[in-house]
Amino acid sequence: MTRSETLTGRRQFLKMLATSPFLKYAGLPPLLAGGSGATVLRALEEDDGIIGSLEEAIEVMDFEPVAKKMLLHEHWAYLATGVDDDATLGWNHEAFSNYQLRMRRLVDFSSVDMSTELFGVRWKTPIGLCPVGSLKTFHTQGEIGAAKAARAKENMMMLSTSASTAVEEVNEAYGEPVWYQLYTRPDWEGTYKLIKRVESAGCPVLVFTIDLLAGRNTPTLERALGLEGTDAAFCANCHAGLTKPMRAGLPPRKPGTRREPHTWEYVDRLKDATSMPLVLKGIVTHEDAELAVEHGADGVIVSNHGGRGSESLRSTIECLPEVAAAIAGRIPILLDGGIRRGTDVFKALAMGADGVGIGRPYAWGLAGYGQDGVEKVIDILHRELELVMKQAGATSITEMRRGRYVMDRRTGERL
Repeated sequence: MTRSETLTGRRQFLKMLATSPFLKYAGLPPLLAGGSGATVLRALEEDDGIIGSLEEAIEVMDFEPVAKKMLLHEHWAYLATGVDDDATLGWNHEAFSNYQLRMRRLVDFSSVDMSTELFGVRWKTPIGLCPVGSLKTFHTQGEIGAAKAARAKENMMMLSTSASTAVEEVNEAYGEPVWYQLYTRPDWEGTYKLIKRVESAGCPVLVFTIDLLAGRNTPTLERALGLEGTDAAFCANCHAGLTKPMRAGLPPRKPGTRREPHTWEYVDRLKDATSMPLVLKGIVTHEDAELAVEHGADGVIVSNHGGRGSESLRSTIECLPEVAAAIAGRIPILLDGGIRRGTDVFKALAMGADGVGIGRPYAWGLAGYGQDGVEKVIDILHRELELVMKQAGATSITEMRRGRYVMDRRTGERL
């Protein structure tokens, strides 16, 4: 049962209780008798199940309906939809239910270490903020609000090429340079200039997104916007000004310019062009994980673009075991897609990830409450992760992997 279904059922029960004649047998007047009782019933009738303050939020999913209510229809449609039938989008989270947790008992959990090390930096938490484009479309604070939240909670942050705020400003708000996610330009000259700008800004890691190079099919988005059967690119028209910060100083795209082939040789080219560690975002198979190592990638992110790339019907958590087996500890692995609970984070870490990323959840928090909303989302996931670590008796990421705490419920295999 979904949270919205649970809330609906609870409201229906309370309405039934408010009108019940059996209350008098308990010495209580029917709530419909007028006065405060009528007020209670009116409140129940008007209750839409959406939290009214940050204090009411008890789980990450509480922020989704808030965001839907706060955002323009077009902005919500863009954030909420995936590709084709949105099946991979939904399966990213649902697939976590295929993996059970083997809880160990009588373990001293007085000290829990959630930290992880990535490229020589020890992070207090394994949860990072994934790149989400044009955050100012969700809240006026945009990337600055998200950066300040990540800084306050000591979380890693990646900035999108499609950001609505310049990388230099985001770095200032974050207190140090953030990781930078790269969408390449059609021509190498433009890509090279962008890399050098990011490098000059001090960004410590370059994250090359490789799961959208062939484009994507977005019929649910087009239906939501009334654009079905057209090539209308509403974002290009509505938000052209928001993506200018990272385009400033770059040569304009020439009409008819074709994107040069992006193959493994392009990865070699990127490696030669920068001293920043290069992470490939979008690795989902054993074969490509092997090739990533062979071509000098410094890390990989198991990602399908939050179900917004291709309708593979393979969740990222299902892809993780084969990627981890291929990497064999040689370079760091991160995972994004479908993280909604601390138990999801635990499973990903126990199955081989060194860290995880969240996208939509913090965008929901930002849409509803700005920086404070992002901080609350992070707090909830931190609290839930710490709790499940104690419940399972795994007091560090190293211990999670050593103890084989995850079981595939379909095969009984311990992972």
